[in-house]
Amino acid sequence: MRYNRLGASGLKVSALQLGTMTFGGKGVFARTGNTDVAGARRMIDMAVDAGVNMLDTANAYSGGASEEIIGEVLMGRRNDVLLATKARFPTGPGPNDRGLSRHHLIAACEDSLRRLKTDHIDLYWCHEWDGQTPVEETLCALDDLTRAGKIRYFGVSNFSGWHLMKYLAAAERDNVVRPIAQQIHYTLQARDAERELLPIGVDQQVDAVIWSPLAGGLLTGKYRRNQPEPEGTRRAEEWDEPPIYDVDALYDIIEALIEVSEEHGDATPAQVALAWLLGRPGVSSLIVGARTEAQLEANLKAAEITLAPEAEAKLEQVSRPSLAYPYWHQRNTVPDRLSPADLALLAPYLDG
Repeated sequence: MRYNRLGASGLKVSALQLGTMTFGGKGVFARTGNTDVAGARRMIDMAVDAGVNMLDTANAYSGGASEEIIGEVLMGRRNDVLLATKARFPTGPGPNDRGLSRHHLIAACEDSLRRLKTDHIDLYWCHEWDGQTPVEETLCALDDLTRAGKIRYFGVSNFSGWHLMKYLAAAERDNVVRPIAQQIHYTLQARDAERELLPIGVDQQVDAVIWSPLAGGLLTGKYRRNQPEPEGTRRAEEWDEPPIYDVDALYDIIEALIEVSEEHGDATPAQVALAWLLGRPGVSSLIVGARTEAQLEANLKAAEITLAPEAEAKLEQVSRPSLAYPYWHQRNTVPDRLSPADLALLAPYLDG
């Protein structure tokens, strides 16, 4: 297992971390899985044995049941792993039971600590942007939670580029804690993050942690062109993240993944998709979850795979999106004056 420094912090995280959205299986999250305490214990043991040092959960997952299961499993062994959880989404029917207000963040943190049976959260994620709460209020609450020892670091998830820069600017101006990472969706099928989020991350040292790195299972090789969807999968259960705008392009990517995996010899399409992500600029860690222990065991092996340049080129060719403005203009006119952050997006486009 590789370990990467997360952002501008001194925290080292494993290249793969265990996602626990499948723990609990309540409400809409039953579509993703229903791992119980015994199953969670086996999966956490497998992950730790493979070198994983962070578990990722959220207070929204199965109404807090995911956190409760983790707390039960980690009793007496809390120091085996780093814990990451999230707050933002509704936790009750009231108008203040959601968002990134001081009121909701502090209450949500206390509830997560209780469910996780711990006195601190290692990485606390703002699960989504809140356009109705001043960023200064959110940052002040996170700073107070940090000073109180209840959280060690914080990050943001599902923010746009300007949202993230607004947090960074306010944190620097007010001398309060800044986000060390951004949890984003990014895959061969969805490379939108390359336009703004990854360049910002490289420039500002806010590394990317990737959620759903297999696009909800679409990039595992189970889904094939002109074949029925496999039973027992998220897509078959009407889970609609991520959205698919070009089905033919998706199947082109899947076919390329299968070709590369066959050429590699001992890799699956899913492992190839994960290995590609681990080689991208600004990416520190991938959150891998699984419905079954066999899926988890296979996914964890992705950290051992290095793709050949020819394989990288094949995947790049089939998945590269067209350049939006102003990036095509920058490529055409100033290729000699690009920073490492610019090149996080533009480097693949400079050869042709």
